[in-house]
Amino acid sequence: MAKKETFGTVISNRMDKTVTVTVKKQISHKKYGKIITKTNKYYANDPMNECKIGDTVKIQETRPLSKKKRWQVVQLIKKL
Repeated sequence: MAKKETFGTVISNRMDKTVTVTVKKQISHKKYGKIITKTNKYYANDPMNECKIGDTVKIQETRPLSKKKRWQVVQLIKKL
């Protein structure tokens, strides 16, 4: 089974070896059809502490690394 991958923006890097990433996706409202932007927040492992706030990153699902951390930074797409 393939691991999930997604793209997001780093909003916090205050923790050691961990970044907070927001992933925005647009969905259509079931009844009214209006396009809604839905935001999910993930804690991702960043072992080298290389991500800064505003960077675009690719994250991948992984085994649980801590209580809330279940994602791994795979690639730094765009530096701010």
